[in-house]
Amino acid sequence: MSALNDPRVLFAAERTLLAWNRTASGLIALGFFIDRGSLLGASGSGRGFAIAIGLAFILFGVILNVLSVVQYRRSLASLNPAEIPPGYWLNLPVVTSLAVAILGLALAFYLIVTP
Repeated sequence: MSALNDPRVLFAAERTLLAWNRTASGLIALGFFIDRGSLLGASGSGRGFAIAIGLAFILFGVILNVLSVVQYRRSLASLNPAEIPPGYWLNLPVVTSLAVAILGLALAFYLIVTP
C-alpha cells in the first residue's frame, strides 16, 4: 500500500496506462499496414504469411492493452483514499484502453473475413 498521500502517484499510474495504450495502438496499426502492404507485392503463400504476421501484431496489441488495464487496476488497489482526488473518474483510461482493444479485435475480424 502506498504511503505517499500524493495524487501524483495516481496520475503517474494513469500516464503509464496511456503510454501502454499508445504502444498497443502502434502495434495494431503496424499489423494493419503489414497486412495491407502485402497486397502490393506478395502472392500465394507470401500473402498468407503477411496476413498471419499482421494479425499477430494486431492481436499482440489487443492483449497488451488488456494486460495494461489489469496492471493499472492493481496499482489503483494499492492507493490510499488521500491519493485519489474527490470526484476523479478513475475508469476513463480503462474505458479508453478497452475501447482500443475492442476496435483492434474488430479490425482483426475484418482482415480475416475480407479477401
